Amino acid sequence: MGEHPRTLTIDAAMSRALELAARGPAHGPNPRVGCVLLAPAPHGTGLPDGASPDSLDPHPRAVLAEGYHQGAGTPHAEAAALADARARGIDVTGATAVVTLEPCAHTGRTPPCADALVAAGVAEVVHAVDDPNPAATGGAHRLRAAGVRVVRGLRAAEGEELLRVWLTAVRRDTPYVTLKTATTLDGYVAAQDGTSRWITGTAAREHAHRVRAEVDAIAIGTGTLLADDPALTARVRAHGAASAEALAEHQPLRVVVGLRGIPPTARVRGPGGELLHVLSRDVSQVLGRLAEREVRHVLVEGGPTLATAFLAAGAVDELHAYVAPVLLGGGRRVVGGLGVATIADAHRFRTVEVRRVGDDALVVSRKSVEGRVG
Repeated sequence: MGEHPRTLTIDAAMSRALELAARGPAHGPNPRVGCVLLAPAPHGTGLPDGASPDSLDPHPRAVLAEGYHQGAGTPHAEAAALADARARGIDVTGATAVVTLEPCAHTGRTPPCADALVAAGVAEVVHAVDDPNPAATGGAHRLRAAGVRVVRGLRAAEGEELLRVWLTAVRRDTPYVTLKTATTLDGYVAAQDGTSRWITGTAAREHAHRVRAEVDAIAIGTGTLLADDPALTARVRAHGAASAEALAEHQPLRVVVGLRGIPPTARVRGPGGELLHVLSRDVSQVLGRLAEREVRHVLVEGGPTLATAFLAAGAVDELHAYVAPVLLGGGRRVVGGLGVATIADAHRFRTVEVRRVGDDALVVSRKSVEGRVG
């Protein structure tokens, strides 16, 4: 893992663990998790099982090792930290493990982390967020059964925010849905003749591709496929090139929704992510198919028919609205009818970020907790 801080309080160790977790990939079926192993508590200062995070030992301790999860099939954060300790020749008996997510208790691609911590002789585990995954939960119970003291909820809000997408998907067993739109100032996605390239500028399109590289799947309707023939790839600027682009390392699943066929020469059949054609117009069926494939985050890119369907179904968790300083005065709207007759029935979101992207603006909004939600 390279160099790490020499000493940290438990609270600061959780901040470090959150920082480590954020280094892991945002895409994939597994959560981003970080772990810091601290030296044993001085005699008599260890916490009782179930203690409040507010009563944690405020004194700095030596950092023994650390680790984070680097993606599906790689060691979990706790296992990575234990491996870091072994590589350094460090005995972690009696140590405190500070972890962003409750250690898992199931055997998947890797053994249970709770068992690994017990086997290593760890005496205390402090975690930020309880694991909601029914297949993995129970780690805290297994630790306690083995005599390990467990404290939960340290920096829980920060842990929840880091894992927001994954937690949402796992808790309800359907993917987190981000809807992307790119419109003119007056709300159009295409001119009256159907042309739409390019409403937004280069910087906005590059940002959109960086988002694609962080999601598990991109979805469009068959109408958009036939009209625009998109490749649905995540592209990045090639190293050392002013304008050339290359495929990003991670390519999301390409999802086409609708009953019409995909032409054999369509660009979605070319290099990029796997192609999935969902022969349905039912949003719940689409999300169900994606959940079966462990898709945690799907980016819905259009067109207006698919966007309207997801909004009308109340399935959109987050909006990425790119707005260009362009006026058309007519054309195709970004969203069709939503059955809203009065302002009280409006689909409301809360703005979490407004960013200038080149000459365009990006407004990021999330599902509102009050009133009717989109």
